[in-house]
Amino acid sequence: MNAPFNKLAPQDGVSRRELVVVGAVLVGGALVVGCSPADLMSAGSKVEVGAFGPFIRFDPDGAVTLLSKHIEFGQGNHAGLAAIVAEELDADWNRVKVVHAPANAKLYSNSVAGVQLTGGSSAISNSWDQLRKAGAGARAMFVQAAAAKWNVPASEITVKDSVVSHKSGKSAGFGQLIVDAAKVAPPASPVLKDPKTFTLIGTDRVRRKDSQAKSDGTARYTQDVQLPNMLVAVVAHAPRFGGVVKSFNADDAKKVAGVVDVHQIPTGIAVVADTTYAARMGREALKVEWDLGKAETRDSATIAGQWRDIAAGKGPSDLKWEAFDSKGDAAAAAGGKDAFETTYDFPYLAHATMEPMNCVAQVDGNKVKLTHGSQGQTLDQMAAAKIVGTLPGSVEIETLFAGGSFGRRANFQSDYVAECVHIAKKVGGNRPVKLVWTREDDMRAGYFRPIVHHAVRVTLDKDGYPATWRHRIVTQSIMKGSPMPAKGPDQTAIEGTAGSPYLKATPIVDAQLALPEAGVPVLWWRSVGATHTAFVMEHTIDQLARKAGKDPVDYRRALYAKAGANRHLAALNLAVEKAGPTPTAGWTRGVAVHESFGSVVAQVAEVKLVDGQPRVGRVVTAIDCGVAVSPDQVAAQMEGGTCYGLSAALYGEVTLTGGVVDQSNFDTYRVLRMNEAPTVETHIVPSGAAPSGVGEPGTPVIGPAVANALLAISKTPTTRLPFVRSQA
Repeated sequence: MNAPFNKLAPQDGVSRRELVVVGAVLVGGALVVGCSPADLMSAGSKVEVGAFGPFIRFDPDGAVTLLSKHIEFGQGNHAGLAAIVAEELDADWNRVKVVHAPANAKLYSNSVAGVQLTGGSSAISNSWDQLRKAGAGARAMFVQAAAAKWNVPASEITVKDSVVSHKSGKSAGFGQLIVDAAKVAPPASPVLKDPKTFTLIGTDRVRRKDSQAKSDGTARYTQDVQLPNMLVAVVAHAPRFGGVVKSFNADDAKKVAGVVDVHQIPTGIAVVADTTYAARMGREALKVEWDLGKAETRDSATIAGQWRDIAAGKGPSDLKWEAFDSKGDAAAAAGGKDAFETTYDFPYLAHATMEPMNCVAQVDGNKVKLTHGSQGQTLDQMAAAKIVGTLPGSVEIETLFAGGSFGRRANFQSDYVAECVHIAKKVGGNRPVKLVWTREDDMRAGYFRPIVHHAVRVTLDKDGYPATWRHRIVTQSIMKGSPMPAKGPDQTAIEGTAGSPYLKATPIVDAQLALPEAGVPVLWWRSVGATHTAFVMEHTIDQLARKAGKDPVDYRRALYAKAGANRHLAALNLAVEKAGPTPTAGWTRGVAVHESFGSVVAQVAEVKLVDGQPRVGRVVTAIDCGVAVSPDQVAAQMEGGTCYGLSAALYGEVTLTGGVVDQSNFDTYRVLRMNEAPTVETHIVPSGAAPSGVGEPGTPVIGPAVANALLAISKTPTTRLPFVRSQA
């Protein structure tokens, strides 16, 4: 996913006022002084906490249920989260299950984000201490209950596989002790295990808990939801971003069999019907006149060209440049002889999730129930509350599985969720409405990874290493207009360049960011800023190494030594070692290393040209992600992330002609096919550090690794993506 956030709790001002004041009026107009943002965002919630805390429940037979605050949309985080609890609890792994927690920002907020949200590859990392303490606390309660029941010292009690035992031979399962354990006060600071004693975490025993349900079809997704008297809705959106409804005629749409009604909502015209087919046919029969006076009408090529002009100093005089890395004499970075200069262009990218956007909403007065794959429960609650005029916590959300997201299902506007609530409000009476976006809706109605342009100028010292580095980034801001304003330069645009070991190793740096506006809705896309910064930094370093006459791997090692980037060095060395001394005959290698979401990934990619296009055969990956809670899932994420990143690097591009999106489905937005997927080998750097991100760090590294292999083949650098178009 996803957003590389710091603290995403709404700031003082308009956002908080808009989101809670209406609900406050409904309960007497009194805002409680001293309330935290989480208190305000969960106001009205009726979620109850059990005796063992908000994260753990026990069935009468002793089975353990983890209430996960993080959605499972394919990334497999539930296995790791359950393992953290089971390890400290000493529970029987085979009897641990996971369900999605209810929506409540106070109980289930992401400790990194400050709201209930899954993103930033933070599910495991931000839950590590929290769930360890939850498991250890529950274990202590069972131990104390058994000690009191058997009249023995608690120090003589052991727990293994959900069985509490004493050396006298007495034992009892969790189920037999639940009532007594629930009466024990949970410890304020439970004693955690020494990681050296872990028997579950870090082993191959930690496998996904949802595989069976997803294999036999019992797993429940939004599209599976069938409720009594439910209607289905589709929305006609403007053909250009920023367009609004001028007028419409629904007479022909209402004549379609199965169409129940037609409603205007802020984002377009909704057709409500008994079936999806009827709703779609009704939408085709609609007559809508759009007001496009404020719509985006530029071609994507025009926007990209304007970004290039801005980087070259030809932009509007009132456009602000922000320095995000500066040291030494900036003027020196602009001068110097025999400088290396290059530019890079990156296109709009679609998230292209397997399951397009959808949601089920029920509105009865100021009561709201949402049933869908909610990635940002708090954001969805706030959007729904604002529409119907209620407290955010009064919006009930049943979180289901989702078929992918890559950041798309969490945005500040909760766009498709808000659409569904608007429609359900029009329908009223608590009647369920399922909003369905078709693939074409999903591809053309936004959101996208923004177009980005980089301009780089580097001079080398007498030893061939960077002496000055001038860097300009031009892109549309993801965070602009959000209720969570950034402090300083937009990190979603510069992460991966800011803080790069290559800049740390360079004496003089002048790095700046410009954020021009466009009417195209943009959003974080799996690995966010690293989607372009990794490519720029790694492909530039390979070119600099060749300019200096040095081996690219040794060149990186020297720079990492200068920067004190020991984790980068360790990951690089492990990947190179595991790749072996020589590539497969007929293949050429490229290497890339990048840190994102707290993890460092190094990849060695074996590439050859087939009919003039790159083909990737083998990718050797090394990752330092701290403690690998589930090694099997780490490997799966490296495989999936690599293929997702490779798909975008090879083929991914959304284009606009006259402001209209050209792509509509996978026939025009090409993605990696199974027969094109490389073999991905994953090796984990041993670490005792707390876990860091895994879901996204594998995505941005493969592109530059392939580009560096192509550089070795053709001696020609890649200055724009996707590869297939740039190589054509």
